[in-house]
Amino acid sequence: MSLLSSITLRIAAFVLRAWARFQGRITSHPDEIIFIQSREHGRSIKVHIYRSPVTETLKTPSPVLLNFHGSGFVIPAHGSDDQFCRQMSQQTSYTVLDVQYRLSPEHPFPAALNDTEDAIKWVLGQPKTFDISKVAISGFSAGATLALAVSSCIFPPETFSSVLAFYPAVKAFVDPEVMAAPDPNGQPIPAFMLRFFASCYILPGYDTKDPRISPGYAEIDRFPRRVLIVTAGYDSLALEGESLATRLRGGSGRIVVSERMERCNHAWDKMAKKGTFEWEAKEKAYELAVNMLTCA
Repeated sequence: MSLLSSITLRIAAFVLRAWARFQGRITSHPDEIIFIQSREHGRSIKVHIYRSPVTETLKTPSPVLLNFHGSGFVIPAHGSDDQFCRQMSQQTSYTVLDVQYRLSPEHPFPAALNDTEDAIKWVLGQPKTFDISKVAISGFSAGATLALAVSSCIFPPETFSSVLAFYPAVKAFVDPEVMAAPDPNGQPIPAFMLRFFASCYILPGYDTKDPRISPGYAEIDRFPRRVLIVTAGYDSLALEGESLATRLRGGSGRIVVSERMERCNHAWDKMAKKGTFEWEAKEKAYELAVNMLTCA
């Protein structure tokens, strides 16, 4: 990448982040905030912890859910899944770790994936705190892409009891121009925005079909045995996520739940208001996540 291209991307990212901040401040209320060591000397990874009252009472190693926020790999949004994380911790026995990761274009691929991997390895190294037989992983948008990628490419399939992916990008960076929402009446992610995210995240020389970037290209036998994929009817990422779910159902012994939330845009749950159909869809989607965790 040329110096001019790098500067241009950083300026565009600065403008986009300023716009995102203008939309409203992200507030979160975790029970604890910790920092875990990354593979880079002197760096740490910020983690919000949400504790389950069930395991707090039992004082035994708890099941653990690692969650990764949406971002387009560019926008700072750690804490935006606060409601989801709190609900999972309150309605299941899982301790929830909401993990921050590095963003592009300052830190392109594989930085975010490395942070994801480091957080998981830290959890796996804490058997007195966490039940290593019940490690689940979840994510929203870019975070869902990371969850699917790390669970299908980096760790053995049996590492995770389940993976929960909300409106993931599984092949979008390969050819953004062909992406189309099932229902054209909403506000899909424009192709130019997908191209921008891809330019920030993926440096020249990397193959966009690398399953660590586009988990839709991963071998199906590499995925965990329990998979939830939630899509949105107005979202241009919906069909590729549903296509992955169809492929995964072809694998023997795998439990795959795929649900499309009609009349909903990408990341609709972050803007849903009580009393609207978007709110009902949010409640349904999060209930599916609870069911996937509690039935494992």
